[in-house]
Amino acid sequence: MLPREITKRLQILAFIAIFCICSIFFKLTFNTVFLYSDLKEKATELWNREFPLKAERGKILDRNNIIIADNEPTITLYAIPNQIKNKEEVARLLQPYLQLNQEIIYSRLIKKASSVTFHPKGKKMDYELAKKISSLNLEGIYLVNDTLRKYPYKEYMASLLGFVGIDNNGLAGIESFYDQYLSGKDGSLAYMMDAKGGLFENKNYTLVSPSSGMNLQLTLDVNLQNILEREMQFAFSSYNATEVMGIIVNPNNGDILAIGNRPSYDNNHYQDYPSDIYNKLLIINNSFEPGSTFKAMSFAAGLEENAFDMFKDTYYDKGYEIVSGQRIKSWKKGGHGLQTYLEVLQNSSNPGFVSIARKLGKDKLYSYVEKFGFLEKTGIDIQGENKGIFFKKENFHELECATTSFGQGISVTALQLVNAFSSVINGGILYYPHIAKAFINNVGEVVYEIEPKIKRRVISKETSDKMRYALECVVAKGSGKKAYVDGYRVGGKTGTAQIADRGVYKDGAYILSFIAGAPMNDPQIVVYFNIKEPHGCIQYGGTTVGPIINRIVEESLDYLKVKKDYENQIPRVITWMDVETKQVPNYIGLNKNKCRSMYFNFEFYGEGDIVIDQTPKVNEMIPIGSTIMIQLG
Repeated sequence: MLPREITKRLQILAFIAIFCICSIFFKLTFNTVFLYSDLKEKATELWNREFPLKAERGKILDRNNIIIADNEPTITLYAIPNQIKNKEEVARLLQPYLQLNQEIIYSRLIKKASSVTFHPKGKKMDYELAKKISSLNLEGIYLVNDTLRKYPYKEYMASLLGFVGIDNNGLAGIESFYDQYLSGKDGSLAYMMDAKGGLFENKNYTLVSPSSGMNLQLTLDVNLQNILEREMQFAFSSYNATEVMGIIVNPNNGDILAIGNRPSYDNNHYQDYPSDIYNKLLIINNSFEPGSTFKAMSFAAGLEENAFDMFKDTYYDKGYEIVSGQRIKSWKKGGHGLQTYLEVLQNSSNPGFVSIARKLGKDKLYSYVEKFGFLEKTGIDIQGENKGIFFKKENFHELECATTSFGQGISVTALQLVNAFSSVINGGILYYPHIAKAFINNVGEVVYEIEPKIKRRVISKETSDKMRYALECVVAKGSGKKAYVDGYRVGGKTGTAQIADRGVYKDGAYILSFIAGAPMNDPQIVVYFNIKEPHGCIQYGGTTVGPIINRIVEESLDYLKVKKDYENQIPRVITWMDVETKQVPNYIGLNKNKCRSMYFNFEFYGEGDIVIDQTPKVNEMIPIGSTIMIQLG
């Protein structure tokens, strides 16, 4: 018989053993019954591996559903390090195709990761390269479908659209601003692996399909954009300019129909350009002195406040005005003499606008500057908008009031200027400009359409009606004659502004600009064009930019199928520098012998004596001495 002390110890050990066995049994039972689902999920997470399946990025379309940003199918290479036995050999075989140092490839293959990629050549590779890698039959190397963003118009619209990074995330422009809608939701291809990286047998792959991004329809019209791009390139190369910018908008709703600048870049290869080019959309990013284009708003403010009657009240321009001891000169030596205020606008007389500023007073002029939107951003749905520079109200004195009236000493963006001018001619309404028109899903259904949004009323409809007539007079009779288009009632304002650098105007450096709307009886477009530091041309906005505006307006309105109105158009004042034009009569149906004119020549084609067609068409305005082609039958 064992001593009592030993028996007691054995009993304690037996109790401990029984307790441990019961605890283990209880724990196993608890885990099996109550924690089974949770433990299974955690184990599955350890076994699971996933390939990301990139979502196709939404396309960007113009207002007519023409694709301006698309996706091209590509392949991305993934490696699963745990499945690769001979990593050095795989690195050696991949090196010629990935164009990476063999040591770099090897360093990625030995990473403790479920999968690795090889930037840049291993991502978004073409099918030919992928086919060559596939033929190597390398264990642990997988080729997965991917997409590459493509911009078919290259330099056109580049600054607006921006670009995406290697992972298809928007980095600039529209691509960045609307990235959350365009990018979609990535999917995955999941499978189960053992601890050594081998595949479990009899386990299915799990596919979570990617969800494509929304297609974004813009207010842009590619056809109008092509017209604008051509003229910007012409001005940039012909005049060796530092910068050129242009924009076409619908003044009745804030739709941007065309927009761009030079220099530009190919956003398919943005990495080949300096960031100060691809990070700028000059229309909204740059601010500058507007010069005389600002006079349209000052004149509208004067009319709205009944400060003058533009037909009856007069101002004598002696060539200068003295304001706070400073001499403000007229561009014409000796001044323009006695003028109505309508002629002050037509002749772009700076002293005349000093008179308008005095009639308004600094408080009222400042309030209109604010109403027209020059103290705030326009709210455009494009990132990086500048709001310009303007005086604080407490610093807005007599001299500042005078120079502001003709657009000097202040800084605005082109979009602010265009938006304000649109309100001058559209009936007095200031809109929020916008570039996005609608979001469309991948089956073509409109999910959300963006409606025009009014910011505020600035002037009355009656004042706007007067301004349309006044601005048409500027083009027909005044400084903007080069923009006159026979048959289309164009109204606008020229601008010639010196460039300030660190508070001092640069000698001989100018910004030439022109802002115009048409047709003035029912405005459909507003066009703004700006050339910075042009060379080899007359340094005057009306002379150099006017012909460009002429071409843009005529082609744009013709494309938009706006009918010409010869009868109600204000006749152009002809100078010795202008080519006089006459309207083409209707000769169709007449006998050949009755085709006579003191202004035109004729050439006849076909047989017979009766006119069945003619070129140019009836009512077109053509230069005197031109030849009319007559088709007989």
